[in-house]
Amino acid sequence: MIITICGSTRFKDEIMNAAQNLTMDNHIVLAPCIFHHADELELTTEQKIRLDNLHKEKINMSDAIFVVNKDGYIGESTYGEIDWAQRMKKEVYFLENPNPEETQNTEEKATAPAEPVKD
Repeated sequence: MIITICGSTRFKDEIMNAAQNLTMDNHIVLAPCIFHHADELELTTEQKIRLDNLHKEKINMSDAIFVVNKDGYIGESTYGEIDWAQRMKKEVYFLENPNPEETQNTEEKATAPAEPVKD
């Protein structure tokens, strides 16, 4: 399965860890390569828009997204990526269950699949 990792660029370590784990689980992983929050990089508005559009293209190429929502945090950009993925009919998985009050069945979906999903 091709999976794009989404999440705040302040979670660089967690995103890299998720990329390693998903790769070891035999998935092709697309992830951010610029971590402007974690690396304290200044981006122009044009660069930010270009990177956001590039990430949507990664989502378009994917079967699913994996949201790194450490401590439940999902920022505005990540919400936009989730919305985009859902509109493109992609599966959405989370590092942490975004709705802890939901049932165990939902919690099982909160992690990426171990096996590729076949159409």
